[in-house]
Amino acid sequence: MKKILSILVFATVIAMGSSTAQNYDNAIGIRGGWGFGASFKHFLNESAALEGVLRYRSFGTLGFNYSYVQVTGLYQIHNPLDDVLSGLQWYYGGGAFIGFWGGSYSGLIDGDQTYIGVAGNIGLDYAFEDIPLNISVDWIPSIAIVGGGGFLGGGGGVGIRYIF
Repeated sequence: MKKILSILVFATVIAMGSSTAQNYDNAIGIRGGWGFGASFKHFLNESAALEGVLRYRSFGTLGFNYSYVQVTGLYQIHNPLDDVLSGLQWYYGGGAFIGFWGGSYSGLIDGDQTYIGVAGNIGLDYAFEDIPLNISVDWIPSIAIVGGGGFLGGGGGVGIRYIF
């Protein structure tokens, strides 16, 4: 959590050095947070966007080992925060996800599972004026409907994307 907060503060300081956000249609890049991943965002119009997120995480300690990969598709509504920083936007939305989990606990429980569910999304988005770079920070709470898991609250992160 401290890493995410540090990255957010750093991104905000950098963003304040630029006066106007660049409008963009497409951006692709990496995401950090609870797992590592990739992101592709496409704007449908001035305020609506689609984002695809691919996350991967592998973890092992004290006999507990697991890994997962998850694909999430989101529809987002963007709203300007020009009073705070010209070009900064906040967004919200929702979508769906599918994930694949596999793991073991001390060799006693082994298995894998596919889970499918719905996801919400809320975040901040900023595109630099002078360079083709976009930074975002968001939270993607989810509920697994098929495959168990219930509420999944660790889906947010910080994204850095190349604008094209």
